[in-house]
Amino acid sequence: MKTLTRYPIILVHGIAAKDSSIIPIWGRIPEVLMKNNIDVFFGNTDSWASYIENSIQLAKAIDEALYQTQTEKVNIIAHSKGGIDSRYLASERGLGYGSKIASLTTISTPHHGSELADRIISFKFINSSLVKNASKTFAYIYGDKNPDPYRLAVELTTKEMKNFNEKYTDNKKTFYQSYGTKLNNTLEDITFSVTFPYIKNISGENDGVVSTNSSKWGELFTLINSPERGISHAEIIDIKCKDISGINVPTIYLNIIRDLARMGY
Repeated sequence: MKTLTRYPIILVHGIAAKDSSIIPIWGRIPEVLMKNNIDVFFGNTDSWASYIENSIQLAKAIDEALYQTQTEKVNIIAHSKGGIDSRYLASERGLGYGSKIASLTTISTPHHGSELADRIISFKFINSSLVKNASKTFAYIYGDKNPDPYRLAVELTTKEMKNFNEKYTDNKKTFYQSYGTKLNNTLEDITFSVTFPYIKNISGENDGVVSTNSSKWGELFTLINSPERGISHAEIIDIKCKDISGINVPTIYLNIIRDLARMGY
């Protein structure tokens, strides 16, 4: 059967998610994509690992997808920190996998750092051995191989992401684009009733976790929004498995992939 895209799709999750979890972290998205003749694979990265650790796991997932589909490249669609893992993987100064990645589409990724990470690291007790060990113990519950929540938080600060962007430049062999979402008020997704106003006060519009400005990266940027209601950081991966004020989240992914197909990817 002919597939919609020239290359298979790899879905890469962010923090506190797991492809092997019994909870469908991608909601209805994989099923909808497969029904539309799209080869879909998963990044199988850890929930609380650094971008270096996760990129190594992601590289294995890509190689397996290439072997199964007998293609030379993949298209990555990454949510949140998964976009940072993927950028490091593609960069020549990272793992140099750009020749195997036709396109990288990031969704709600903190490319320019996280105000929440800045705040977390500002607490002196976070740096204590007790907190670090406790956080690692917690992270093992997710089945991570090498969890390191403290290091992860440091990596996502605005300071460290500035350094990351200067060092791990985009691979010229890969097409980069980004998407972002935003909430209009705290009532739209009460999960982020504390973080949304905090980020808004510092950086303006945001999805409850990542500011709109931080999610911008690559040749194209698209803000996904509805006149009726915003979409949160969690809702954009269809974790609730329901339409958001008439917006069918899997269709957003399907349209992204259709656009990639039209571009030859």
